[in-house]
Amino acid sequence: MVKEIHEEKRAEPEPEPRYAVLFPGQGVQRAGMGRPWRETASWELVETVSRASGHDVAELLLTADEETLTRTDLAQIAVFTGSLLAWSDFRRREPEARVVALAGHSLGEFTALVAAGVLSVADGAWLVGERGRAMAEAAARHPGAMAAVLGEGAERVAELVAELRESGEDLWVANHNGPQQTVVAGSRSAVDALAAAAPALDLRCRVLAVGAACHSPYMKGAEAALRRALELTGFRASALPVVANVDARPHEGGRRWRELAARQLTGPVRWSETLSTLHEELGCTAFLDIGPGRTLAGLARRALPGVPARYATAPSPAPAAAAA
Repeated sequence: MVKEIHEEKRAEPEPEPRYAVLFPGQGVQRAGMGRPWRETASWELVETVSRASGHDVAELLLTADEETLTRTDLAQIAVFTGSLLAWSDFRRREPEARVVALAGHSLGEFTALVAAGVLSVADGAWLVGERGRAMAEAAARHPGAMAAVLGEGAERVAELVAELRESGEDLWVANHNGPQQTVVAGSRSAVDALAAAAPALDLRCRVLAVGAACHSPYMKGAEAALRRALELTGFRASALPVVANVDARPHEGGRRWRELAARQLTGPVRWSETLSTLHEELGCTAFLDIGPGRTLAGLARRALPGVPARYATAPSPAPAAAAA
């Protein structure tokens, strides 16, 4: 009798994720967001950022209230530092994680450049400080507003923005965040007009708690100061590509970033295309949202439902000492 031997099929090991790391921009800040990292080795970054930027970053991360953190310049340096703390801690906890590309949303692009090694921590912090101050001054001279428009049909949003601009309103598309979210920027009256018109198109509109029309011509007044700062900054080459907001293309460091970062100030963030570039062109098989909040992981899941997206968890707080 012939004995048949059936070997059990061994389960194939799951392939190692090829991570695209995503860093958030202004808007995810919250009071006390730095506390989880206060007792970690990463906290030494706070002193470096404070010296370079001219801000008391420890105060912003630990004790500043929500109203203080709505100020453009303070929000930017706080989110930048919070994201660097999360990145440093992640690399310590998961040193074997395979990161193959990076991107940052608006302000987060500067964090991505530091994480990629294109900028030093000090240079990145100084640039973010200069950028934030220039934008705050431009917003004070030319106040604006922003709103997130939610619902299917980015084309409908673009058409509505064009119609309102033709009628004399100052309004532009600021962020192409995904198939169900577009952010607009412009004058307060234009944003209010869009909010009033949106329901008739089955769109929902949420006005954002900002006093600036970021990524629009309203930020033109900040461009000269930012360009001066960029010219004084050294941009190094990097083995890790960073996908730029303004063209959704990967760049591996160098002086080219001076122009990309300057254009980003008044140009729209092409975030949906950025996610596609990371996945389809650079071969990233998972997204990792690093920094305060979970916004970018959610946008990635909605834009590319089949691609895993998670956010880096904050370290657990140290146990309180027992009472004597």
